[in-house]
Amino acid sequence: MAAARSGALSTVVLADPDTSLMQGRWVKLIAGASNQDLPAIEDLAGLYGLAGIDCIDVAADPAVVAAARRGLAWAAARMGRTPWLMVSLSDGDDPHFRKAWFDPRRCPPGCPRPCARVCPAAAIGPAGASDAGVLADRCYGCGRCLPACPLGLIEERSQVLHPAAVAPLLQQLAPDAVELHTRLERSAPFRERLRQVIAAGVPLRRVAVSCGLEGGASPGAPAPSPERLAATFWSCFADLRRAGLRPLWQLDGRPMSGDVGAGTAHAAVRLFQRVSALAPPGPLQLAGGTNAHTLELLRRARAAAPLPACAGVAFGSVARARLQPWLARAQERGVSLLAAADLWPEALREARALVQPWRSAGART
Repeated sequence: MAAARSGALSTVVLADPDTSLMQGRWVKLIAGASNQDLPAIEDLAGLYGLAGIDCIDVAADPAVVAAARRGLAWAAARMGRTPWLMVSLSDGDDPHFRKAWFDPRRCPPGCPRPCARVCPAAAIGPAGASDAGVLADRCYGCGRCLPACPLGLIEERSQVLHPAAVAPLLQQLAPDAVELHTRLERSAPFRERLRQVIAAGVPLRRVAVSCGLEGGASPGAPAPSPERLAATFWSCFADLRRAGLRPLWQLDGRPMSGDVGAGTAHAAVRLFQRVSALAPPGPLQLAGGTNAHTLELLRRARAAAPLPACAGVAFGSVARARLQPWLARAQERGVSLLAAADLWPEALREARALVQPWRSAGART
């Protein structure tokens, strides 16, 4: 247990991450499975670490992990508690592991660049600039720019780690936990990716499995259903149990959309309502479209009908969007947000407003 110590914080007693999972108070920050914006990742890790998250989930990339650890160290120096560091892998094509790309030379003169307007990561440079295309480090694969281009010039490029690279990379990164993104009934690829994780020999606190109904399984397969999602989790559970690994189930309601609006929060809660009673043993966590409205929606759902325990929540795009104004102001100064003593306390208050309702009350009230 650790108490926060900072003039910008009231004293908050925080449990260790495993206890948070059991109490329904778990909060995870999703930095983005393909996000490589190192300055922003360091700032987000620092401020959300100080706000009380239990875990930060980042790309399996040495530079990204180093940036996240710098931010977590900044937070730990102020509160004496370090969240888990989790890295994300996929067992095949997955929208979380892609980046947008286009050739800006093909854009028509005077294009109003609707792609740039809809990009939540400010990952598309201005027309005519040397970086007028997609800034790959910032892009985290949400895909909103793809339909925005009236000429269809934007394409997605998948990024899936080669099997031989998994074990040595995990040995180098030494994360506390790993998240495996899968799709419905993709059991053989999941089992193979898990085998590669096990081969690394890295002691893991949890192996999270992330899956939802969007995207289905494969062409010609039956329509996605809660039963098929539960069956996918049970298959993964059998593999994890044989390996002696502890699971964490992540329900991916509406991927990478929590900053779009209040309505996206319904997807994760509805999925929990439909799947929670069918899921295998282990903590079950909400993600995908989650935002500040999610906890209240979950409480209403629990008041309407009995539901199994919810372990907590993961915040992704909404967490980044909330701090974007301060990240941009620090960038304009050419400094880290964590180094801007007049800015980071304001950003911290915004981060805490998202995190603390789950930390103080939890999902079981």
